[in-house]
Amino acid sequence: MTIAAQTLIDRFEQFAPLALRMGNDPTGFQLGKRSAPIKRVLVTLDVRPEVVQEAIDKHVDFIFAHHPVLFHPIHKLDLADPQNQMYADLLAHHITVYAAHTNLDRAWGGMNDWLADALQLQHVQPFDVTEYEQLQQVTVETPEPETLTAALTTSNIKAAQSADQVIFTVPKLQMAHFMSQLQQLPHNQIGVMDIATHGRPIGIGRMGTPKQTMTVRQYADFVKQAFGVKGARLVTHTPEKQVESVAVVGGDGGQFFPAAVRQNIDLYITGDVYYHTAHDMLANGLSVVDPGHHIEQAIKQRLTPMLQEWSQQYGWDLDIFASTLNTDPFQFI
Repeated sequence: MTIAAQTLIDRFEQFAPLALRMGNDPTGFQLGKRSAPIKRVLVTLDVRPEVVQEAIDKHVDFIFAHHPVLFHPIHKLDLADPQNQMYADLLAHHITVYAAHTNLDRAWGGMNDWLADALQLQHVQPFDVTEYEQLQQVTVETPEPETLTAALTTSNIKAAQSADQVIFTVPKLQMAHFMSQLQQLPHNQIGVMDIATHGRPIGIGRMGTPKQTMTVRQYADFVKQAFGVKGARLVTHTPEKQVESVAVVGGDGGQFFPAAVRQNIDLYITGDVYYHTAHDMLANGLSVVDPGHHIEQAIKQRLTPMLQEWSQQYGWDLDIFASTLNTDPFQFI
């Protein structure tokens, strides 16, 4: 079955709703046409000119990226600028671009869970929790309660069934999709109300305990191995301290280090740590490993099979594959 770009976007946003994004992060639909039919999907960390050329060469019509391609406003479209030429190439070849940034970072089972998996963390939970999932109760009168329960119950949506009704507990972030599905199923009256209990915690990163006992210095070496990087920066006054708790935030997570201090984290892992921020980390007694921003290339290894699974599940006629290019601008010499 051929699908439009928006069909894939809708399914993804059930997994990582746009409401999870932070502040004014320009995540989501970036460029192209939502209604355009798509056949070939390229998954990438970054949308750079060389990635766009790869997409053109491979006849891609949808690029799924982590980093937004339109991160900064465009004030002029002078094609002498390589960035602007890249936009022109995307439009000329009818390539739609979507980016899942901080919504994917905060999503359950998303970017920071993937990084925690790579670090083999145990007892993983959200780090720097700022809010909790809001829940709603949906009461549905229906002649076919078994049908509704089977069709709508998921790991996050619970159901209590009786002879002629089903009461669902639904995360508010997923209500729009839930209601669109419900409208297609046999039902009579529908009642919706907020409930006092809250759902899962929402945080930018993940924290947990190491699988093996290591010192800060040993764990820094393990981080390099886990993410396949040739070098990492270590910020610490206590390299021989035993690591009993770890927090990880993919990308530029220096701003969140006070949460690691408050929660007595032994080792904080994030990228793009600034010089003066590193001084502040040391002053607060925090050890930090900076393996770089590019560890978020995990999107290629983890999102690609997820999209492939959905394609098979829903009968979509899609060829989904990861970019073969390394977009890390840094080299260790």
